Formats: sequence, structure tokens, C-alpha cells
Amino acid sequence: MYIFSDRLYRKNEIKLQDDKKQIVFTTINNIEIIEWLKRHNFPESFIEDITNEDQSVAFEENGKFKLAIFKYFVQDDEDELLYHANNIVIIMTINKFIFLAHDEKIVKTIVNHLYRRYRPSDSLEYIMYSVIDILVDQTMNIVDKIDNRLEEIEDRIFDESLDEQEVQKSLYFSRRSLNRIGKVSVQHNDTVNKIINHFPSTVREKLRYEFIDLKEHLSFLINESKTYLDRTGYLQTLLMGFLSNRMNQAMQRLAAISLIFLPLTFIVGNYGMNFKNMPELNWEYGYLIVWGLNIGIAYLIFKWLKKKKWI
Repeated sequence: MYIFSDRLYRKNEIKLQDDKKQIVFTTINNIEIIEWLKRHNFPESFIEDITNEDQSVAFEENGKFKLAIFKYFVQDDEDELLYHANNIVIIMTINKFIFLAHDEKIVKTIVNHLYRRYRPSDSLEYIMYSVIDILVDQTMNIVDKIDNRLEEIEDRIFDESLDEQEVQKSLYFSRRSLNRIGKVSVQHNDTVNKIINHFPSTVREKLRYEFIDLKEHLSFLINESKTYLDRTGYLQTLLMGFLSNRMNQAMQRLAAISLIFLPLTFIVGNYGMNFKNMPELNWEYGYLIVWGLNIGIAYLIFKWLKKKKWI
């Protein structure tokens, strides 16, 4: 468990004090936090929401508590371009800010980022803004990473050493990740609007420019994820066109080879017929003449195909 006050503290056990401002970061399975919430009449429906890993992005409020559920994108083990979304939970009261996540690595990551910008005088509303901003910045970094990879793919598509299967897999995972990011960013934007509207007017005015900046970042994410999603479709079309062109060239070469040997096969076939009276069979130089004819025909067809750029 982590707690911010005058500085950052790391403790295995910590007591929440009702009359003291506390900013706590821990995992969702922390029994101490759950019990504290229940003792202070945290709604049972809220408990179900924060423990449900499939819970969608949401914002809820009752008399004492504000509950916000966001998504944090984590790289999947299957591929570096595939990301899945984990739930993170923010609970805020008059003097408590509680951050919960299923994965302890997410808690540590957010704490490390917040530690660089934390000041003891920061209000809880500003802490909430800071945490959401860290989430959005992390998602923007993912989109930038996918963008860089798409540029690499675009440069490699016409490379002779291209691994088509690897590129198709990268484009597939990029599309899945961008699609998730786009949908979640729209939900985050709606939730941020609800949070702002439920703040007191004095707080809204004080944090006006911070949340304007946050909403601009979310709008950027929504637009960029759609743009890059379209770009993956374009690259898939470009790749399929390139592969189709490569296949056509291979078929063209096969057709050219067949065209060269077709008349030669016809000539050889004639001399494979079992007729008794074939005058060429008695010629002294008949064998060499047929070879010369075959070579001459093959050469002329080859030069013609070369001129037509079939080979």
C-alpha cells in the first residue's frame, strides 16, 4: 500500500483516519480498504462494480462517495502491439482519495508518475485530475508506439525480404488495440465530463484549464486512434495488392516458360509418332537440324517475352 502526505510512504498496513487527508494507492483485493469502505456505508452496488473485472468505464456518486472506473492499457504477452484494458478504480470522499487496481504493477506505475508531480498542498480534485492525466498520457504513448510501427511496416512492404505473415499479424494486433483505445477514449471523455459537472463550481473554475487540456488529449486520442485504424486498413490493402502483384509476376513467369516449351513439345511430339515413312528419319543431319530448330524457336520466343517484360 502507498500513501501520500508530506511525502510518499510505502507500508504493508496502514490505518485510514477519518479526520485526516489521505491519498492511498493499493490493490483491489486489499481487505483493509474494502472493510473501511463497508464500515463507512460504501454502497454494496459500488463494491460489486469495483471488484468486477469486466466492469465498463463509469462514474457514480452518492452523498459521501464519488466512484470513477477507468481503463489502463497493459501490453499483452502474445504480442507487443496487442494491449488489453485493466480496470482501475478511483474513490473520493471529502478527505480521502483511494486508487485501486487489480495488478500491483499498475499501482506502482501510477504512483511513480504521480510522485514526480505531487505536492502536499494539492487538492484531492487536482490529484484526481493528475491520475486521469497520467492514464491518458500512457495511452497516448501506446498510440505513438503503434504509429511508429505502422511507419516501419509501410517502409518494409516493398522489401524483398518482407515476412508477409509477420506483417499481417502486426496489422491485426494494431487494429485490435486501436479499436479498443478508440472506444475506451470515448468512454473516458464522457466520464471526465460527468466528473467535472459533479465538482463544486469553485473547483471547476480552479481546475478549468487543467480539464480543458485533459479533454483535448482525449479528443486527440479519439481522432488519432480512428486515423491509425484507417491507416492499418490502407496498409492491409496495400500489402494484399503487393502480394497479389507478386503472385501475378510468378504466374507470368510460369506462363512464359510454358510458352517457350509449347512449340518445342509440339515438334518433339511429331517425331514421337510411329509412322513408317518419315523422310526426316533418314536425313544424315536430321537430328542436328531439329535441335537447331528448337533452339532457334526458343531463342526468338525468349527475346519476344523479354521485350514484353514478361521475364
